[in-house]
Amino acid sequence: MKKVCILGQGYIGLPTALMFATHGLKVVGVDINKEIIHTLSNGGLHIEEPGLKEYFNQALAIGNLSFSLAVEEADAFIITVPTPFLHDEVGNYEDKTYKKADMSYVLSATEMILPHLKKGNLVVLESTSPPRATTDLVRPILESSGLRAGVDFFLVYCPERVLPGQILKELVENARVIGGIDHASAEAGRDLYSHFVKGEIYLSDATTAEMVKLMENTYRDVNIAIANEFSRLADCFGVNVWEAISLANRHPRVKILNPGPGVGGHCISVDPWFFVEAAPDLASLIYTARMVNDAQPKFVFDLVRRSLGSLKDKKITALGLAYKPDVDDLRESPALDIVRLLQNAGACVKAYEPFKPNAKLSGITTVPTLDLALQDADAVILLVNHTELRGLTPEKLTALTPARILIDTVYGWVDKDWFSAGFKIYCLGVGEKKQEFDSLTV
Repeated sequence: MKKVCILGQGYIGLPTALMFATHGLKVVGVDINKEIIHTLSNGGLHIEEPGLKEYFNQALAIGNLSFSLAVEEADAFIITVPTPFLHDEVGNYEDKTYKKADMSYVLSATEMILPHLKKGNLVVLESTSPPRATTDLVRPILESSGLRAGVDFFLVYCPERVLPGQILKELVENARVIGGIDHASAEAGRDLYSHFVKGEIYLSDATTAEMVKLMENTYRDVNIAIANEFSRLADCFGVNVWEAISLANRHPRVKILNPGPGVGGHCISVDPWFFVEAAPDLASLIYTARMVNDAQPKFVFDLVRRSLGSLKDKKITALGLAYKPDVDDLRESPALDIVRLLQNAGACVKAYEPFKPNAKLSGITTVPTLDLALQDADAVILLVNHTELRGLTPEKLTALTPARILIDTVYGWVDKDWFSAGFKIYCLGVGEKKQEFDSLTV
């Protein structure tokens, strides 16, 4: 295979395009967003990721990379478009409401490939998808061309398994699961990805590969849910959950994750719903975990309200909007939900996101600098454990803001002398009795 067409130039599609382009293949990156294509075509980047700029410049320099609004003929087509859930449509099962997958982007991308599909082509679905999406959704569209999957062209599902902040490294080093609609398709997928993947490549069927991806993220979601529930119990019992987790994890067979303000991002907060939608009668534990994690922003909101009393006209600085530390990705971030809950209660909220200081968000006031965010604040809430924000000291905050009430949702300001500096600090998962004890012992 000499040419690859990659549909979707986001956090996965663009890095994947750069990997193939810098390993000898001609690549055309396709996206329906005109602004993205214009930016990329003019040598700019619309996302931040360590090392991305260097690979981007290298791919352009060797002439293997181009961008287009339209699909072109190629030997392989890779679909990396989003699969969010539908915000305006839900399903119901035995009085349980669940979110449904929005597969419109995948279906549209598949239809864009259709006019260019030829014998011997390989089509890869990378987008996280519900079980059987490859065989029941993508395959019929492609076969409407008159060509048969597994006979005239190859069809596989190959999920990405990378961590934002380490995408380029993990695209190369992580194991890949390639699920074909038949063995020949899986082998064709292996041959394509072996251009740059150094990790193990495992072959399976498409539906197994789909389930593997969903299982990985659902496993994380369920484990985060128990940590978040522990934070609520600790608040109730007057315990410091972070201390309790640290002690519990000294057991050789226990590894409890840390709680937080919620679960966000395009994967962990979305993928478990695909299982619930596909089999609501079987996914009761998964459903419960989703309920716990989706409710965590409300728990944080209640903590803020307990800390400040009435929120009407209170000036609150929200630090961090990304869904995880040290990335610029705001997709499905629980921080956004918390800001909106505070605003709905009458608070005046200014938000600062160091990795996307000029973010434009509907209904949310963002400012480009920390200084502007902290001016005239009554309280400061730490929503994301960014290195820059975690590094703030009592001395620094004293100089920047009159606020002396802090709400820490990620335990990022632990072991700093806030009490002696005149601050009152409230931590997620640290009950009031424990906070009072800590303040006295300081």
